[in-house]
Amino acid sequence: MTTPSPGAPGLHERAAAQLRTPTGRGALLAAAVLTWTLAYQANGPVWDRLLYGLFGMDPAARITGTVRFFAYDTVKILLLLIGIIFTVTVARSYLSVERTRALLGGRREGVGTVMAAVLGVATPFCSCSAVPAFIGFVAAGVPIGVTLTFLIASPLVNEIAVGMLATLFGWRIAALYIAAGLSIAIVAGFVLGRLGAQRWVEPFVFETRLRGQVLDTTAGLSLDDRLLLGVEEVRSILHKIWPYLLAGIGLGAVIHGWAPQDLFTRYAGADNPAAVLVAVGIGVPLYSNAAGIMPLVQALHDKGMPMGTLLAFMMSVVALSLPELILLRRVLKPPLLAAFVLVVATGIVAVGYLFNILLA
Repeated sequence: MTTPSPGAPGLHERAAAQLRTPTGRGALLAAAVLTWTLAYQANGPVWDRLLYGLFGMDPAARITGTVRFFAYDTVKILLLLIGIIFTVTVARSYLSVERTRALLGGRREGVGTVMAAVLGVATPFCSCSAVPAFIGFVAAGVPIGVTLTFLIASPLVNEIAVGMLATLFGWRIAALYIAAGLSIAIVAGFVLGRLGAQRWVEPFVFETRLRGQVLDTTAGLSLDDRLLLGVEEVRSILHKIWPYLLAGIGLGAVIHGWAPQDLFTRYAGADNPAAVLVAVGIGVPLYSNAAGIMPLVQALHDKGMPMGTLLAFMMSVVALSLPELILLRRVLKPPLLAAFVLVVATGIVAVGYLFNILLA
């Protein structure tokens, strides 16, 4: 048997040295991206096979819906957190916070807010799924008002919501919804930005740490350092927010499976002048994306519910879910969280009453 000569590198040492070459790093990153993509795409089918096939759970049972919702959303949001935070951290290591703020803040903050709203339209996240991108943008130095615009617009106005509204209710309703959703996102982000809300973001979001030390600058870091920075940032943020993540998704799963569907018609009927307020109050604790809430919206519309009330209900569900707020609490201090809810809810209520007048 051949033994390595003294001083010759062993197998592990040679493998580590190969990974430090540009080709080795590229191969490792490609493998990581492929693994992430496959895991994200397989998330739903894997849980379906496990729950419906291996465990024989009834797909129509409420408990099955609750369990699947929790399992699927937990994995989905964890993958989004890992992918987005790692990517944004590595990318922002090449840009100074001052340069990022100059690009999207200051005199161009209005342009940045509109850009964030447009980006939100192009990213069909649910409210909780948009939080990882929000954290990454804030950490990169993007003004808080701009990032909040994205956080509102992404679940509220996207091609799925617009397409389903147009199919079910016509393009006039879809166009009004787009205009209202973008207006709420842009105005709310601008107002919250002007409140100086940056001071109400938890300090750890702005810290850049490498090997346990807070960095004053990322200039001069090697590529290996930047990749390690991304890995450590993912680990740090997940460590801080995982209880909030599980609590928020767990609450959403319970509400998703067990909320009584006749609650809306009982307390937000057409004969109640405060119906829009009640609809928003009912919608905020719920958790769904536009595609998930649309069948209920259609069913309530068939029962004669006013369109403005229904759209306000839909907006509150997809843009102000209680699980989202629980997750946001780990990165936003209570004053900003309360201001966020107040400004967005006020905009949604105003839109609901306006639509009821216009569409009467």
